Amino acid sequence: MLQEIHCLPGKGAEFLPVLLGALPDTRARHGAGATEAYVDADDPDRVLVWEKWATRADQESYLQWRLETGFVEALGPFVAEPPRIVRLRSVD
Repeated sequence: MLQEIHCLPGKGAEFLPVLLGALPDTRARHGAGATEAYVDADDPDRVLVWEKWATRADQESYLQWRLETGFVEALGPFVAEPPRIVRLRSVD
């Protein structure tokens, strides 16, 4: 799964500590594999999070958990729009 997060202008640097603080919980969830965060080298207000999950059900359970805990709502002061989620499927 790839999440593309567009922060409000100038909020990317403030958002990063929030995101990085949440990643240990993401990595501890059932079915979580690798999780990596990136900042667009040309746009510091664009953040990408790549996550590998054992199953789509694990991924969906995680997303639901983030909604239930209020984490997604807490992103409001930082983000310009809801994160764009791209579900990836390995082909090799």
